[in-house]
Amino acid sequence: MTTFKVIGGRKLKGELHPQGAKNEALQVLCAVLLTSDKIIMKNVPDIIDVNILINLLKDLNVEVKKIDSSTYTFKAKNVNIDYLSSEEYKKKSSRIRGSIMLIGPLLARYGKGFIPRPGGDKIGRRRVDTHFNGFEKLGAKFVYDNKNEYYEVNAKQLKGTYMLLDEASVTGTANIIMTAVMADGETIIYNAACEPYIQQLCKMLNSMGAKISGVGSNLVKIVGVKSLSGCTHKILPDMIEIGSFIGLAALTKSEITIKNVSYKQLGIIPSVFKKLGIEIHVNDDDLYIPSQENYEINSFIDGSILTISDAPWPGLTPDLLSIILVVASQAKGSVLIHQKMFESRLFFVDKLIDMGAQIILCDPHRATVIGLNQEFKFKPTTMSSPDIRAGVSLLLAALAADGESIIHNVEQIDRGYQNIDRRLNAIGAQIQRID
Repeated sequence: MTTFKVIGGRKLKGELHPQGAKNEALQVLCAVLLTSDKIIMKNVPDIIDVNILINLLKDLNVEVKKIDSSTYTFKAKNVNIDYLSSEEYKKKSSRIRGSIMLIGPLLARYGKGFIPRPGGDKIGRRRVDTHFNGFEKLGAKFVYDNKNEYYEVNAKQLKGTYMLLDEASVTGTANIIMTAVMADGETIIYNAACEPYIQQLCKMLNSMGAKISGVGSNLVKIVGVKSLSGCTHKILPDMIEIGSFIGLAALTKSEITIKNVSYKQLGIIPSVFKKLGIEIHVNDDDLYIPSQENYEINSFIDGSILTISDAPWPGLTPDLLSIILVVASQAKGSVLIHQKMFESRLFFVDKLIDMGAQIILCDPHRATVIGLNQEFKFKPTTMSSPDIRAGVSLLLAALAADGESIIHNVEQIDRGYQNIDRRLNAIGAQIQRID
């Protein structure tokens, strides 16, 4: 187990460069299986979940070459389908949730796919029905081994069809799109997720020769093609990391510039932080957050308490609610945080309460935060990171605390944030990694 020793209470100053987006990387890396031609992938983040997926591709006999720190080439010319039935594959692929998106490309190109129950954050029930319902509508046969928790799909011929997704699942939409691009005929997906990462996946697939229209909307049309070619693709900056850095600046009263954020792809994220009273300036494609001694939460027009909740894009991504909650705990005013999608994501607030935050956990989905207005610093403590986003939220709280905090199980943070300790130390933080 890896541990962070954090000395809080220090003001930071400098520039931060966001890594490539984790959630996009997991999608587009799976898409390399759709062609035997070379794919060049740029801005790939060096994080645990992405590295596990790259190693899985290597194990499937995909030729992988690392060109520089964030650029790779992939060539899936001789994929070893037999590896899918090995115990090693079952063990490795169950470590990350993103591995489920290997099924769609394998099904499209080879007519079969296997996956154990995917892993990932323990943030509540996370259905995979959308994926397999979509595969079945395209003509695949689905078998679930309940005893071994193993999923299998097979299809002699995939056929385009109309489908209305029961939820706007991001990974489900990505998986179905990657399957449908080589199906026979036209596929129409209604209630599709339309996050920037889905848009990026579609942009990549179209550059490979796919015929996808309606990109950026919840109605996607796909005309199947016989084969796809290679391409060069650059991954977007990680919007969750950008939001985390905005929260870091506010909590630690720091002056931080976040470089090259791809501002147009951030949606309502900046405006939500502004509702918490955080000052944000846009300079070209950079975000500048000045040092603020205090920030005040807005209320609704009628004076009622502000509510911040997650929603499918273009609503607020649920991955940022943990960050927003900890930031609000040092604001002036109160806010209701409503986490609609995952019933266990707010359970980390007990650790913030131990640090002095005034938070009422109303139920598994809602928490009321009464801000401390920076008048009472968080108390340092010892804690453990339960998942990626909660782990970073606790790290931000520790950096704002007055004294030394210990955070165990930071492998969870490393799953989604690249060298976070080194990058923050470079602008004045004091974080010691202990293996």
